[in-house]
Formats: sequence, C-alpha cells, structure tokens
Amino acid sequence: MIKQLQQDYTQALKDSGKAQATLLAYSKDVEQFCEFLIRRNKTDPKQVVADDFNDYKEELEVLRYSDKSISRKLNSLKSFFRYLHDKKIISDNPVQQIVQPRYKNAPPRVLTPVEYRALRDIVKKDRRMYAIIELLLQTGMRISELAELKIEDISLPKKQIFIAAQNSHDSRVVPLNNAAVAAIKDYSQIRPRTKERTFFLTKSCRPFLVRNIRSAIDRYFKLAGIKDAKVNDLRHTFIYQQLIAGVPLVTVSKIVGHKRLSTTERYLQLIDLADMHQDVQIREL
Repeated sequence: MIKQLQQDYTQALKDSGKAQATLLAYSKDVEQFCEFLIRRNKTDPKQVVADDFNDYKEELEVLRYSDKSISRKLNSLKSFFRYLHDKKIISDNPVQQIVQPRYKNAPPRVLTPVEYRALRDIVKKDRRMYAIIELLLQTGMRISELAELKIEDISLPKKQIFIAAQNSHDSRVVPLNNAAVAAIKDYSQIRPRTKERTFFLTKSCRPFLVRNIRSAIDRYFKLAGIKDAKVNDLRHTFIYQQLIAGVPLVTVSKIVGHKRLSTTERYLQLIDLADMHQDVQIREL
C-alpha cells in the first residue's frame, strides 16, 4: 500500500509542474523512507508514528548523512505526509512533531578572478562551449534554460534574450552585454544549418542536452584547474558580480528569475565576507 501511495505522490508532483530536480529529490527521499518502513513491517501509513521518524533520523546519522541532507529528507517526508493528510488517507500527520536538525547554509560558491579568467581562456578554442559558458557567466541563466534556448528567443539588435516559462519558473527577459553578444555571434557562424530551432546543437544537429552540457563544463573546470566547482557556480558568480557592481537587489533577482528576494539576499553575505577580508588586508599593510 505504501509503495502505491508513493507512486501516486510522485505523479501528483509531476502534475503540479515541479522542477525535474525537485521531483527526483522528493521522490527518491520518500522511496527511501518507504523502504525503511517496509523493513519494519509497516505498509500502511496509518501505522506510522513519530518514533518511526526519530529512528529514521538516527539511521541516517549512523550512515553519516549530513544535517543538511537529513533536513532535506525530512522536508520531503513532510510534503508526502501532508499529501496523505490532504487526501484523507491519514487523520493525523506524525511528521509535524519531528524536530529537524539545525545547520548553517554555506555561502554560494563563486569563481575567483583567477578561476574566471582561466576558464574563459581554456575554453576559447571551443566556440560552442565558449558561447555556452559566456552566456551562463554573463546572464546568470539556469543550465536547463540555456539548453531550451531557441533561435527566436535571441534578439541581438535589442541585446536581450527571452527565457520561456519552465516548470515552476516564470518567463522573463534577460539583457545581454557585449561579451555575450560577441560569443553568440561567433557560435552562430559555426552552428549547423538545420531546421532545428534549438540554439545549441550537437554535431549531428540535435539539441545539446543538459547532461552533456554539464559534462562538458565539468571537463573544462578540470582542464582549467578549478577544483570543487559545479555548473551552478557560474550562475552564482554572475549574481555576485552584479551585486558587487551595485546593481539593485530587486533587479538582479528579476534577471535571474528568483521567486523570492530572500534567495538573492543570500549572496550579500559573500560581499560582507569580501569586505571583511579587504579590511584585514588593509590593517595588515
């Protein structure tokens, strides 16, 4: 019974238009907990009590999951049991009694000036990947948005691109600076001639998929000697650079498509850390 409810919940997430990453994380977290319950011979959610969640937390701690991972998993379970409660499958929601572990969010990772230059230099001869990395660095768009970009979404005369609505994210217009425009023009010269409207293509004229773009960027991180970096750090770097340049918080939030201003505000701690580091250097001089 619990397995079928898990599948129903996953379908409900799909129907609600959740982002693919959220869908995968939530469904996997719920599946893991359902397997834990089955080992305890509990297949009916009505049998689940608060102690089951506490025991599950202890098991995750033994398996060396971080506090952040455990907190995320419990959030997934809260969503699942809220779904069961809303569907009248359970009368009480036992997960509401669970205290989640406290953890401190680490500041977003941004590329240093040296890393920034190294990445752009190492990728320069690959005109397609150079355009991809430039767009991510100069616009802060998500990699999934870049992969879905169509020719008609790009307006070089207006120096802007239109990003279509995607999953739970609204559509928006993003400005292009000179570096981004130059990279787009350069790639356009070698882009395969085809009826396919997706802008970034493989050599076989098929859309360049997210997983392949991610793998290519990871390879260039390695070639550039950039350690512990992820594709999303290019987006982090754009946001940080805009705030450092004095672009208003609200404007940056709209450009990158944050739903909440508080998400953009997280990056202010990076500026505070940079200021603190500068103050220390001045005192040392």
